[in-house]
Amino acid sequence: MKRKAISYAVIGAGNGGLAMAGYLGLKGYKVSLYNRSHDKLVDLIKDPVIYLTGAYEGEGRLYRVTSDIKEAIEGVDVIMVTTPATAHKELAVLMAPYLQKGQIIILNPGRTCGAFEVLEILKKHEADEGVIVAEAQTFIYACRALSGNRVKIFSVKNEVKLAAIPSEKTEKVIRTISDAFPQFKRAADVLETSLNNFGAIFHPAPTLLNSGHIERCQPFEYYLEGITPTIGKMLERLDEERMRVAKALGVKTLSAIEWLFESYGATGDTLYEAIQNNTAYKGLTAPKGLNTRYIYEDVPYSLVPISSLGKQLGVETPAIDTIIGLACMMTGVNFWKEGRTSEKLGLAGLTPAEIHLFAQKGYILKKSLEEGVVA
Repeated sequence: MKRKAISYAVIGAGNGGLAMAGYLGLKGYKVSLYNRSHDKLVDLIKDPVIYLTGAYEGEGRLYRVTSDIKEAIEGVDVIMVTTPATAHKELAVLMAPYLQKGQIIILNPGRTCGAFEVLEILKKHEADEGVIVAEAQTFIYACRALSGNRVKIFSVKNEVKLAAIPSEKTEKVIRTISDAFPQFKRAADVLETSLNNFGAIFHPAPTLLNSGHIERCQPFEYYLEGITPTIGKMLERLDEERMRVAKALGVKTLSAIEWLFESYGATGDTLYEAIQNNTAYKGLTAPKGLNTRYIYEDVPYSLVPISSLGKQLGVETPAIDTIIGLACMMTGVNFWKEGRTSEKLGLAGLTPAEIHLFAQKGYILKKSLEEGVVA
């Protein structure tokens, strides 16, 4: 198949990275795959082909497989970061010296405020100012790696919102990737993608509340069996608090029920019913243990920043804080300290208008706001 003009680097060779790199290779794109651990790449270095099953069937041939970040991103058009958010900081530092004007970094997904975090790190490390940082609201695939070079894509979301910092660059990003990924649609800004982070709702609480089954290694379908009517009610509480924080910021949000319909066509009168009616979740099993990104990523990088913004805006988040506290007690990790907070993101003390200006422009000039001028 003839290769397309746009070249990609996929960062991370986990479930999502293998799925995305394999898909791009299958479609004929020039794609490099990077992973920090060389050992995970051994099979693909010998034979740079990813075997896809499920929503896409076939072989995705890779242009390059490497654990050298410079080699992976040098000269490519689009850098698709598919690692957990726990790696975003480190990857931004690693990439900064080699980034070139016009390159696009997309966090898949950014979780909550990932683009803010990465942009701040790139600035501190004096990366080229012409680099565009964007984030997706969620990951485009439901997928699982079957081995180091095989992956099953269970389903592809109908629509995924995306935004860049500055927001005026969002259209350019979507145009650039639209041939490969027509599912990506424009969000107003990265506040919209960050606060429509449904991993915050669907990941930590069901994992923690099913911890007995998970620790005993009893296999079960994570969504269809792990989310019961009672757990579904807890998820609705979390979702209501997320939307209240978003409303205080003037951010357009969908409820989790609305998102399930928009993404998968699943319907229901309650969140539990909509989840049970989502055929895309069939076959998706629970984590093999509690050392999972559903806790170690989604608590500090999804729930903590929502709670932190809520406190700054005077919005109470008791259900969210309960899940964070439970995660801290069960793991012994202080996620409040480790997570993304308003202070770490450079948002502390800013008004909703100032936070929006930061999302739109990538910087904030208080003097301009005081004078009523948007810089």
